[in-house]
Amino acid sequence: MRGRGLFARDTIRAGEIVAVKGGVVMDAAALARVRDEVAPAEIQIEDGLYIAPGRAEDVDANLLCLNHSCNPNVGVRGQITFVAMRDVPAGAELTIDYAMIDGDPAERMACTCGAPECRGIITGTDWRLKELQRRYSGYFSRYLHDRFVADGG
Repeated sequence: MRGRGLFARDTIRAGEIVAVKGGVVMDAAALARVRDEVAPAEIQIEDGLYIAPGRAEDVDANLLCLNHSCNPNVGVRGQITFVAMRDVPAGAELTIDYAMIDGDPAERMACTCGAPECRGIITGTDWRLKELQRRYSGYFSRYLHDRFVADGG
């Protein structure tokens, strides 16, 4: 998100809760009806279930503004709780690797995070990469974690 991001006001210790995602639980059909109004503030929490703003006017209140990085400092605990993966100094940008939360195979974007481990292209299937599963063990959304366990990961 150009010009937007989430920054640490104070030092955040590893394991501390950074944010809890809010919104309305809706199925894929309901999300399809409002997607143009609420994207990109939705996240998938189960097969066919999402948490998203219920109305367009709720987007700003529900948008976490966590930008992507291939060297993130925030991960997921459970489905909607976002935690620091390591100590984050005051003033640092809070970032997440979208591989931890995005399982949509249609998603694809260029990455310009600048991290030494930058993948260059971010996709909605990156959660399947064994190296990322190892690196982010314990920090994937429960939904994606359950998917890669079911796939034998």
